[in-house]
Formats: sequence, C-alpha cells, structure tokens
Amino acid sequence: MSDMRLNFQDTATAFADKNDSQLKEKYRLFKLLNSPLLNSIGSAATRFALSIGLPVEGLIKATIFEQLCGGETIEESMPTIEGLGRSGVGAILDYSVEGKATEEDFDRTKNEIIRTIERAKDDPNIPFAVFKVTGIAPLGTLERMSHKKKLDAKGQAKCERIHTRVSEICEYAYSVKQPVFIDAEESWIQDAIDRLATDMMERFNREEPIVYTTIQSYRTDRLQFLKDSRRQAKLDGYIYAVKLVRGAYMEKERERAAEIGYPSPIHATKAETDADYDAALEYCMRHFKDMAFVAASHNEESTQKVVAMMHEFGISPNHPHIFFSQLYGMGDNISYVLAKEGYNVSKYVPYGPVADTVPYLIRRANENSSAAGYVSRELEMIEKELKRRKL
Repeated sequence: MSDMRLNFQDTATAFADKNDSQLKEKYRLFKLLNSPLLNSIGSAATRFALSIGLPVEGLIKATIFEQLCGGETIEESMPTIEGLGRSGVGAILDYSVEGKATEEDFDRTKNEIIRTIERAKDDPNIPFAVFKVTGIAPLGTLERMSHKKKLDAKGQAKCERIHTRVSEICEYAYSVKQPVFIDAEESWIQDAIDRLATDMMERFNREEPIVYTTIQSYRTDRLQFLKDSRRQAKLDGYIYAVKLVRGAYMEKERERAAEIGYPSPIHATKAETDADYDAALEYCMRHFKDMAFVAASHNEESTQKVVAMMHEFGISPNHPHIFFSQLYGMGDNISYVLAKEGYNVSKYVPYGPVADTVPYLIRRANENSSAAGYVSRELEMIEKELKRRKL
C-alpha cells in the first residue's frame, strides 16, 4: 500500500473558519459532551424540561444545536452550507425530525425531504440529499415487513403508502439527477429498508448512482451482504451505490438482543467492527468502476487507507464514485484537510425545529460519549488549535 498520508493533525486548516470565540464555545460544549455523567443528566433534564413545557429551547439552540445543526429550516441553514462550501466541503441537508407517528406527519416529512432535494439540485455545495425511512413510515409496519409477517388489509395499506413515499422521493431525485442516501437503522427494521433501497437502486441507478443504500459495519453479517449486493446489482444491470458507516445503535441493539434472547447482531469488539469496515472500504475500492461509495467515518486511519489506495490505483481525488463524509461540528480535521487536498468530502448538516431535533441531538451526545474516546480526540484537536492561537 502506498505511503500517501494526509496530515489530519493540521488544526490550522481544520478550524480555519472558526474565530477565537467560536473555537472557545466549541471547546466548552465538547468538554461537557466528554462527561458521560453530565451527558446523561443533561439528556434526561432536557427531555423532562421539554415535556413539561419549560422554556429551554433557546438554551438548546444557543449551545448544542448551534454546534451540531445548521438551523431550524433550510433557509436558516444556508449560511452554514455556504460557509462549508467556501472551504470546499459539501453539505448534506438532513431533516432530523424523529419520533413522529401519524400519516399526516409522514407526508409532511416526505414533502420536506423533497424540498431538500429541490434545494440541492442546482447547488454544487450540496452533493447529496438524505432521509430515514422511519421519518416517513410507522415502526411497527417496518418491523412486520422485515420479519415477513402477514399483513392485514390495514397493514397492507400502510405498507403501500411507505412504498409510495419512498418512490416519490427517489423518483424526484432521479428526475433532477440529485443523489440521495437512504440511511440505515435498527437491525429489526433494516430488512424492509434494504428491500426498499434495492428496489429504488434497481429502478433509478441504471445510468448513474442516484440512490445510495447504507451499510453498518458493526453488524456481523454486513460485509458478506455488501459483496452479495454488489454482485447482484452487476447481474441486474444497475450501479450499486452505498454509504459505509460503522453503526449508530450499538447499545440499543445489544440490549434488545439480551432482552428477547437472540444472539447480538453486533460485533463483540470495536476491533472486529474496524476490521469489517476497512475490509468493506477495500472491497469498494477494488470495484470502484462499477459501483459508487461514501466512506462516512470520523476514523483517521480508515480515511488514510482509502486515500492511500486511491493514490496507489492512480485514481484522481475527485473521482465521482468516491466520497468521504463526516457530521457537521465533528471530525473537522478530516473534512477540511481532505477538501484542501481536492477530495470529495461533505458534512451531514442536520436541521429542524429545536424541540423536534432533541431526540437526534441526545442520540448523538450519547453515541459520542460511548464511542471509544471519540469526543476526547475532538477535544484534543480543539486544545491543540487553542494553544497554536495562544488563547
């Protein structure tokens, strides 16, 4: 493997768009996120305050929301998108409203997702759109579909409405040539999501990658699933497009498996997840001509591996089948350094009404405090830059 390495310790590049007071504010927030105890107290207190109508939205908006979200609306997120664009980093507008349950809510969310695609279609700063199937579908129905349970007439109607909403989103994306990600979710509903994603790729990825599915490498069965899926796509004559992530629901997955009494679908150790993730990246790199992929990772080593392989294979940094992605407000040392070197890189920019994005923000906070040392690494980078600026 080539020794082509990028300098992800270059904090001057990573935080070039942050002034001194913004950097200090970021430091304060990550200091808070780095304490699992404060984190869980903060999460519980936030939920409680919102449930009894305490006016905490302003506080949330001025702190964690401002650091990790673009705004409450697409329009409010535009300065963030333009700011990223100036540094060569793309934005992915992610409507992060979770936990809705009525058909009206699902239709509203579907319409909003279509608005994000419409906003992205002529803007080179927004390379992808994204959606979660649970934003437009009832959980129970997805679970029954995943377990291939027989649906009654009511369930069948719900199932058809889910398919229609997903189709409308992907059809619109196809009509304006705007790539869209379908996010991965919990294992017990993922089967239904996989089938929907495959169906959409088969319909809309004939000429170019428009619909991307998502694979979570912490699942023990996903590396094989990736290989089988790509082979099938090749046989069926469409371009397989995938976003690779490590996985976001680890504790939830293990708890449910223990509670119900089935083997956990998640790797026992982080090392096993890392090995599968890197093997998946390598597999995608070896087949980049007939598939497209996004390395969505905050892991420097995984990113270096892709960069080294691109260098070794003589692939240009801006090849349209290879993208990198991180979350807004995190992993800036990776995103901005990649952008500076001309690689395709984008940030997920969540947005939505403050109260509605709280479940998303709490999940991110909990995830990051449980991710081995992730927030500590972010803090280290911010501290390094504060020192460099003599602050």
